[in-house]
Amino acid sequence: MTFEDTDFRQETLDLENPFDVKLVKDFLSGVGFEFDPSEVECTMIVYNLKGDIVGTGSHLGRILKYVAVAPKFRDTTAFALIVTYMTEKLLKIYKHTFVFTRPENAVRFVGLGFTEIATAEPLFSLLEFGFESITTYQDYLKLLAVPAKSSSVAALVVNCNPFTNGHKFLIEKAAAENEVVYLFVVEEDLSVFPFLVRWELIRKGISHLKNVVMVRGGMYIVSGSIFPAYFLKNEDVSDVMQRQAELDVKIFARYVVPVLGIKRRYVGTEIACKTTEAYNLAMKDILPSFGVEVVEVTRKAVGMGKDNSPEFISASKVRAAIKADALNEVIGFLPDPTRDFLYSDESFEIRQKIKVGKGRH
Repeated sequence: MTFEDTDFRQETLDLENPFDVKLVKDFLSGVGFEFDPSEVECTMIVYNLKGDIVGTGSHLGRILKYVAVAPKFRDTTAFALIVTYMTEKLLKIYKHTFVFTRPENAVRFVGLGFTEIATAEPLFSLLEFGFESITTYQDYLKLLAVPAKSSSVAALVVNCNPFTNGHKFLIEKAAAENEVVYLFVVEEDLSVFPFLVRWELIRKGISHLKNVVMVRGGMYIVSGSIFPAYFLKNEDVSDVMQRQAELDVKIFARYVVPVLGIKRRYVGTEIACKTTEAYNLAMKDILPSFGVEVVEVTRKAVGMGKDNSPEFISASKVRAAIKADALNEVIGFLPDPTRDFLYSDESFEIRQKIKVGKGRH
């Protein structure tokens, strides 16, 4: 679809062209945005018939980004045209789209049919539009819900990149202390171990725990759409990162907790990843007000390290060992299914990817 009427025309920019990038960057800086072309897949720009820039919009995957209209054109149809054009494009691919915007701008998207899911003042409101929604995910959760005789119902959210004895220890502890445990597995395929591999290693590793229900995280539990900072190599707890974590936790509290009757959320202590630390802080701040206790469990250690401090188990150490061809040094970190997988030909491509990669995940 393209649009052209008596007022506006639009074109798609070439993000490899420095002139085009400078054009949109200069425009967006004037309306309070700092444009980063590496954070988008496509950018369109709208002009009036005199050649003045009216507005712009971009997307990265299913996420609308950098939607902005020049102040003197905000009483025109430009905003609606940009959002409609980008949304129709994305719905042909994903059947669903998200948009992050300033809380004060959320009403403009609501007026175009978007539904607000959560807000983290003062930076973000998250809205969605499409043939699926958060209620679709709730319907999936209802199918998995297990009737409980008590209020002893807990949840964990894990990525398991890969599944370690640390993860197993935390899950086993939750299972021993609760009647039912819902184990949410991050579904976003932005980790070096693909979702289906992670799911299968976890399934095999906890097959003895009959009160644990595995749940796909979908688009709403630590996803690249809602919490992209989780998948970035970023060691600084920025305000943006903290607000993204806040959005994710609020969605869990408002839309997941009531459906499954969750009363506790288990989490391991975080010693290395600042992003996960920010996420843990958001949970402690938000979940108690929704009747959910945050149970923080000291990370499992295997003996003492070279500096006489506990040798804590972590998936990042496993990946580092793979990268250094030193998997034998962390063999005590690995449950049988993970160890067998990593020593098999089936994991060859993943191990090679780790050896040449630079990212945290």
